Amino acid sequence: MGWLTSLGWGHGDPAQTPEALAATSARVHPTLEDLLSLRVRAHALPPLARPSRARQNGLYHAPLKGRGMEYAESRPYQPGDDVRTIDWRLTARSGKAHTKLFREERERPVYVGLDLRSSMAFATQGAFKSVQAARTAALLAWKAIHEHDRIGAVLLGAAGSRDVLPARGGAAALRLLNRLVEVAGDRGPAGPPLAQLSAGLQRLTKPGSLVFVLSDLRDFDPAVDRDLARIAQHSDLTLLHFYDLFETALPALDAPLRVTHGALSVDFELGDRALAARYQQRFDARRQHLVDYCRTHRMGYASISTLEDPLSVLKQALA
Repeated sequence: MGWLTSLGWGHGDPAQTPEALAATSARVHPTLEDLLSLRVRAHALPPLARPSRARQNGLYHAPLKGRGMEYAESRPYQPGDDVRTIDWRLTARSGKAHTKLFREERERPVYVGLDLRSSMAFATQGAFKSVQAARTAALLAWKAIHEHDRIGAVLLGAAGSRDVLPARGGAAALRLLNRLVEVAGDRGPAGPPLAQLSAGLQRLTKPGSLVFVLSDLRDFDPAVDRDLARIAQHSDLTLLHFYDLFETALPALDAPLRVTHGALSVDFELGDRALAARYQQRFDARRQHLVDYCRTHRMGYASISTLEDPLSVLKQALA
């Protein structure tokens, strides 16, 4: 595939078959059919959960034992124990009163903060960043459903942010994916700042949640820094950074590079080695800043290019 032409930008090739056009479209726009097809592949992901920081009712085991959902063990009866928890079978066998202990179960809702603004509708190779992010969000949603967790989201598009309240089951995942496709289909200017996404997550998430932020993080400003750091104080947060190879380094081309959206074309001279070095250094510095930020606040970090399989990257990140 060639730089900036790999997706058939512009007016396209009239000789393309319907199948080829459909394949190209799936790399440009998230489709519900594609996102639904990831339900089976999500089984390959490792468990989303890590030890919980919060005490809630749900499905993740706490180290403390008490009255809960799952039987843990029995011990000799002690004065003050609830008579309703007496283990009558063991009491009958041993001739001494025993009490059942239960392991507390805790819930870990999963939240996805997904950036679908215009800067994500870009790729020179592979699939648009928005498509890669949508696929990643779908994998996380299906995995959460497989693990009987609630899944919620904040979706940021050209028209602003939309909350998807957390819920369980396949219907909840389908509702989220439908909203995702709707927001991705919005067309407009650059859209609101990323801080609207981080503020929405801070408002929506509860202590002990699993939070994933999916974005190219181009406008990672102090407000975003502050919001995500606050979330990380009480929840497990992972930044998933999406990028295209063109954003990491300029291609080595002797001729000018022409960029067009059909109505307007602009030529760029890319033979300047000093310019190319500064361009690459700027991306590397920005990525290193994100890595250092995540390390400081004990967040997870992974980067996903427009050419990579999101499932493979997620498997490594979650492991």
